[in-house]
Amino acid sequence: MPYMKTETHPTYFAGAKATCACGNVMSIGSTREKLSVEICSACHPFYTGNEKVMDTAGRVEKFKAHRAAAKPARHNAGPATKKVSKKASESEEN
Repeated sequence: MPYMKTETHPTYFAGAKATCACGNVMSIGSTREKLSVEICSACHPFYTGNEKVMDTAGRVEKFKAHRAAAKPARHNAGPATKKVSKKASESEEN
């Protein structure tokens, strides 16, 4: 008893070609015959072990410098002071 409508589902291509920007071509299953991707398992840093930082505006260096400057400030902050309410300070004086 098929209840699914046959006209509503897209065509499935079991041998679709996915082409990466690095030149790697993979055969995958998709609803599109040809795909173009920017990164794949052959060029992704997680799989290759090579770190590629794509930083065009110097944001990574700026972040690292900001973080390095903030570390000493946190360690030299000293102990936290205890705040005393106005009522508590008046009762201590009496």
